[in-house]
Formats: sequence, C-alpha cells, structure tokens
Amino acid sequence: MKIGIIGASGKAGSFILTEAVERGHKVTAIVRNAEKVQNRNVAVLEKDIFDLKAEDVKEFDVVVNAFGGVHGQEHLHVDAGKILIEAMKGAPLTRLIVVGGAGSLFVDEAKTIRLMNTPDFPKEYFATASNQGRNLEELQAATGIQWTFISPAAFFNPEGKRTGSYQKGKDNLIVNAAGQSYVSYADYAIAVLDEIENPEHTNERFTVVSEAE
Repeated sequence: MKIGIIGASGKAGSFILTEAVERGHKVTAIVRNAEKVQNRNVAVLEKDIFDLKAEDVKEFDVVVNAFGGVHGQEHLHVDAGKILIEAMKGAPLTRLIVVGGAGSLFVDEAKTIRLMNTPDFPKEYFATASNQGRNLEELQAATGIQWTFISPAAFFNPEGKRTGSYQKGKDNLIVNAAGQSYVSYADYAIAVLDEIENPEHTNERFTVVSEAE
C-alpha cells in the first residue's frame, strides 16, 4: 500500500513509519523538515500539514495523521484536523488514520464522563486532550471521507516493549490483564498497521491496550 505519514519524524509517527516499512509498504514521510527523517528507505514530502491539499493526499491509499501540537498551541490539533478533513473530501478513495488521545475516552458505561473530565486527570494534558476530542467530534460530523481515530491507553509509553499483541476497545477506557491502561508506542504502531491492512473501524474510533511485560 502507499502510506503517507504526517509527523513521521515525531514519537508516534516514527514508530508507525518503522512498522509500515518493515511490512513492505511504500511509505512517504510528510514532514516540515526532511532532515529529521532518519529512515532512508522512505520517500519524503516536505510540506507543512496546514498546506496540504487534496492533490497531496490522493496519491496515497492511507494517510496517517501523527501531528502533535506543542505546549501552548494545542488548538492546532483542531486546526490541522479541519485542513485534513477538507483535503480528504477531495480524495474520497484515500483513508485517514488519526493518532488520537486517551482523554476523550469514556470511563462510565453510560458514556457521560470522559477521562479528561475526571478529578485525577493531569491538568497539563487537558488542553491536548480536549482539542484532540474536538478533532474526533468534527470527524464524526464529517461526510464524504473515510477515517479512523485510534486512541492509545492513558499511559502511552515510548520506551515500552514491543510485545506483538494488543487488545481493542471502542469508546471506553479499557485496561490490560494487570488492570493498567497502558500501551507501548511499538504495540500501538502494530494496531495502526493492522487497521490499515484490514480495516475494521471505518468512520469510528477505537482504542488499544497492551501488556507492560
């Protein structure tokens, strides 16, 4: 498959890029600075996410949005999301996979309380979580595009092991066998590529957890 990865030089993006390359896909890193792309086995499209148009994305089977808004500019998750929704409307055959957050997951069966609205949710992550949640809501309201929003567990560990397996949920926070809401970046990347290769969640969100050991 032809896969474009926005933010391919970032934390989550680099893991997804590696997993995609190892599975034999034709990968393009879509980044602002080509020099930051370490993997020489991929093509590079040096372009800001806010400049992407339909003609940039329609050549791909799948575009992964692993864009990360820096501290103080968390609203860019929403702004970037709007740009991609418009681009995808002009590229209806291209699927959009969004690296989401855990904050918008529900913690109750009635789906009235989100993780980011619980008392113990870290205040420093609220802006990111709420803006990623708004991006999800705008995807859910969009028409004429194919998307999947993948929420990691609450503890999204860049240094965690690649166990090679994971468990899936839908819109509610789930935990692993040890009762932890945990997933490593490596196992999350496996889930992303599995969804790319075998779509099971078109136009919906799902979440993943993995074991810490």
